[in-house]
Formats: sequence, C-alpha cells, structure tokens
Amino acid sequence: MRTRVTGVLIEDGQILLLDQDTDGSRTWSLPGGKVESGETLDGALVREMREETGVMVDVGRLLYLCDHTQADVLHITFEVRRTGGLVGDVKDGADTRPIRDVSFVPLDKLTSLGFTEKFARLCQEGFPGSGSYMGPKSAIGL
Repeated sequence: MRTRVTGVLIEDGQILLLDQDTDGSRTWSLPGGKVESGETLDGALVREMREETGVMVDVGRLLYLCDHTQADVLHITFEVRRTGGLVGDVKDGADTRPIRDVSFVPLDKLTSLGFTEKFARLCQEGFPGSGSYMGPKSAIGL
C-alpha cells in the first residue's frame, strides 16, 4: 500500500485547493502527494505543498487517516499553517498532472466545486474527531 499525504490550509474562511485532473469527476483537490522512500510524513507534505502551491508550511495536527482501498493508498491529511511562499508560484511540470490553478476557495463554495456537504461541514466545524482513523475516504466525504 502506498502512502499519500495532503494538507488542509484554511485562512479567513477559505481553503487552499488545486485545480487539476484527478482520478474522479472532481477537478479541485487538496494539495499533497506520495511519500517518497526514506521521507517522513511531514517532510513529504512540506515538499508537496511547496511544489504544488508555492506555499511554505508548518505541519500541524493530524486531521484524519483513511483507506482508499481501490487505489491501494493510505490517505493521511494534516492541518498546515502557512509560513511563507507565494500562492500559485508553481513551476510547470511540478506535478505529473498539470496544475491549472491554485486558489483559496471560500468554504461555502466547496460543494459547487464537487466536494460533498460532509467534507464542507468538517472544514467549517474545524474537523471534529480529528486525529482518528476514519476507515474509507468516503467517511470524511471524499
């Protein structure tokens, strides 16, 4: 099973998202990616956030741990805090799938971008139950 880390950066009622092709119908997603061999979880997330968004971050609390069994992936998401960088300062080819946009999106617009109401509610409520194993990704609305 592969390990994937993603970061949730929420500032002023907005969440940082990427617009790029995904394995599903939704094109907007949380920034993050695969943990490379020999890399720590926080090291991988700091690297992925910088590569995909242009933002430098500190890794905070564990929000959730989920299985994505169809893709054979362990999905781990952390809260992050911006420490520097410039949103959208992304080099072409930084990801295997081209990144069309990097934007802060109001939390009340998440469902219009294809996120479930459940995920939008978790974001708005500050991820109650954070730090827990949640089972399948669908348990958190992804």
